[in-house]
Amino acid sequence: MSAKTKRLVKKIISYSGIFFFILAAGMLWWQLRDYSLLDIAHAILDIPFINLVAACIACLLGYLALSLYDYLALNYVGGHVSWWKWMLAGMLGFAISNNAGNAMVSGGAIRYRLYTRWRIRGGDILKMLTLSGITYFLGAAAIVVIGYFLIPRADLSESAGLTMGLGWLFGICVTLLLVYFASTFIFNKKHIQIGQIKFQIPTPKTAFFQLILGISDSILASLVLYFCLTPFVQIPFGTFIGLFVVAQATGIFSQVPGGIGVFESIFLAALPDTIDKANIFGALLAYRIIYYVLPLIGVGSLFFIYERWLRARMKRWAAEAKQIINKIPLHKSKK
Repeated sequence: MSAKTKRLVKKIISYSGIFFFILAAGMLWWQLRDYSLLDIAHAILDIPFINLVAACIACLLGYLALSLYDYLALNYVGGHVSWWKWMLAGMLGFAISNNAGNAMVSGGAIRYRLYTRWRIRGGDILKMLTLSGITYFLGAAAIVVIGYFLIPRADLSESAGLTMGLGWLFGICVTLLLVYFASTFIFNKKHIQIGQIKFQIPTPKTAFFQLILGISDSILASLVLYFCLTPFVQIPFGTFIGLFVVAQATGIFSQVPGGIGVFESIFLAALPDTIDKANIFGALLAYRIIYYVLPLIGVGSLFFIYERWLRARMKRWAAEAKQIINKIPLHKSKK
């Protein structure tokens, strides 16, 4: 591939987020054109308080699970830091990447800042980000496979296109899972070199924990929306989580920050037209606030406190060092 072609591909990828955002915004407007902002505001206020509390608890547990991505990745590269450090880096990294999109850049930047300070090498940080990305998609693929068996056969028989699409998606996910786990057994303790970085094939044990962690993360994230959605529509959880994972993964691939608009469009388009779309959009907004905005504010505040504490400690060390230096007697040179 020539340098000119590479630049063109990079430009297409970088601008694809804008294209998908405009497309998603148009779809949202079309689906919500019959509703006012007041209708949507009422929908948010109509969510029972107990449902909002349950959604917040699921969100907290979800971000604790997300922090375990960093713990698992640290073990993979042989790194060691205090528990509160990988929890802070994990939750803050995902809080930023969930809102900003492009997890390797946005979440990776804050992890690089923190982990290099904690003496983790840059190459190992890249390996950690790669393993975390694989962990997410392993869990998403597993949920699609499980969800395929939970979807009522009557729903699939109503649409040949839906049956075929889900069949293809099911086949792809099963293949990816089988290939990945087979690789951990066949190429155990082998390495793959990409550029200057050598990636070790994860062990079957690591792959198993990746799968469990990825599934747990997606389930907890989906519960945040499910608790906000159930007051307005009754949908089997098995069907719901399959739809949730597909919408979430599409939002990630779209390169739109936080998948905003793309995620909502898929959900609104997938649900029956008989359902009040204003209520559904209100539930989606509540989900956005709880799962995206509140963690960014909460963990961001902890990071700000940590940075202020670290800066104050460095100033104190500098002052103590200066005092020690001033106490050292100066010897006059002999003439």
